[in-house]
Amino acid sequence: MRHDVAELADFPNDDSLQLDVDLIRRSSPSSLSVTEFKSALDTRIVEKMLRFPLLGEDLPDTWNVKLSSEFHMTNDSDLFHDAPGPGRLPLYEGKMIWQFEHGYAAPRYWIDEAAGRRRVLGKKGVDAGQTLAYQGYRLAHRSIASSTNERTLVASVLPPTFAGHSLNVWSSLEPSVMMSCLSFMNSLVLDWLLRLCVSANITMFYLYQLPVPRLQAGDRYFAAIVERAARLICTAPEYDALAAEVGLGDHRAGAADPAERARLRAELDGMVARVYGLSEAEFKHVLGTFPLVAGEVKAAALAAFRALG
Repeated sequence: MRHDVAELADFPNDDSLQLDVDLIRRSSPSSLSVTEFKSALDTRIVEKMLRFPLLGEDLPDTWNVKLSSEFHMTNDSDLFHDAPGPGRLPLYEGKMIWQFEHGYAAPRYWIDEAAGRRRVLGKKGVDAGQTLAYQGYRLAHRSIASSTNERTLVASVLPPTFAGHSLNVWSSLEPSVMMSCLSFMNSLVLDWLLRLCVSANITMFYLYQLPVPRLQAGDRYFAAIVERAARLICTAPEYDALAAEVGLGDHRAGAADPAERARLRAELDGMVARVYGLSEAEFKHVLGTFPLVAGEVKAAALAAFRALG
């Protein structure tokens, strides 16, 4: 955030930020790019977060993730229809989702399922009726955002349907793990870290470089995180199957009331900060870097953090 070339004449000095080479290697092993830390407190928080593996690491005996895009908005546009019809599925785009929301905007296009299925299979072989990724629930995040927006990392769970390339979709995850990943993706803490690295496009590379706890059943906070995320996601009949899989019953157990949703989101933010091991001062620092997030939202997150003691 320096703009005066003359400052280089007095660099380094006592106010300069010293970065450990090992920290750079661990935070960006593929490119050794330097995260834009602004204070020593930033580096201490990132050190704590890096105790967890990067999302792109393939690890044994736990879940792993592969990111992909599905339909290109130009190259595959021959499949797009301007109206729904028999046998057509909506094409999800980035602007159609918000954090924990799948109906943020109405679809622009629909794809005939049979034609879309053929395109997805491509050169992979004959269609033997195998279940393809679009037929299940998938975590997806917007691939275009800005570090100056209210929020940069925006993720939700798509119903069974197709996705355009303004969304990056995740490989199939067990439903409860999907709920956990979703909670971390939409957390203020992980968003804060991403905002130190990106300006606009959220490429798969940036996501793979994020430290995401590989929580599983039995881990502290896992069940509580899954239950809250599921109640935020499963608010419509098309999510009944997902609700059943995570023990929620059906969409009637979802949280539709805005006040209740705000409470659940605050609790998730508090839990995520606790999982990463942040202190109250460190979490306050993270919250203070989101000028467009409402004060009451940040206050609720901090109160939830404190309540976890």
